Amino acid sequence: MSVSLSIESKIATITMDDGKANAVGFSLIEALNAALDEAEAKANAIVLTGREGKFSAGFDLNVLREGSPADAARLVNQGGALALRLFNTAMPVIAGCNGHAIAMGCFLLLASDIRIGTLGAFKIGANETAIGMVLPVFAAELLKARIQPHQLTEAAITGQLYSPTDAVSRGFLDRAVEPEQMLPAAQAEAERLGALPRAAYAGNKTLIRKPFIDAIAPTVSAQ
Repeated sequence: MSVSLSIESKIATITMDDGKANAVGFSLIEALNAALDEAEAKANAIVLTGREGKFSAGFDLNVLREGSPADAARLVNQGGALALRLFNTAMPVIAGCNGHAIAMGCFLLLASDIRIGTLGAFKIGANETAIGMVLPVFAAELLKARIQPHQLTEAAITGQLYSPTDAVSRGFLDRAVEPEQMLPAAQAEAERLGALPRAAYAGNKTLIRKPFIDAIAPTVSAQ
């Protein structure tokens, strides 16, 4: 199974693990949305994490490069809708980044509220320029929302990839810890934020992010 869900003490932990790179394809998006449906109904906060060494290496390149243009566009659209859902959900979303988070993988980080990474020889960032792709609107808006403004050219235009420590200073992560500390730290943060009044949390989240949400929403749909 590519996605699993566990709920304990009102904290929903959603784990991506396809046994490989956690490439974001149609089946992973469908499974993540199903897990989010259940988490939103039963929990107070969400931890989104991956497998050891791999949070996500990005969109499924088999679809983007070898599939039909229609399928590639549909995949990017559905990925954008998923990122917007995470970015705009009323619940706290904490990303526990186990390792590499590249392209769509880093956009899942940017869409999360708090991002806790794992120290190690990992790469994090938006490398679309390096692989000959133009950023979709949702990706550009998430980068503008979360990356330090004076480092946006490097991070979004030059396609630079960062170590976890450098990803913190750029804005892809909030902090990076030793591997054994990452998931407990993410779950502790989820417990802390999940105890806050949900209506106030959701209202302030939407208020602060409204310009980016308004820019993304017309460009994506869940279909």
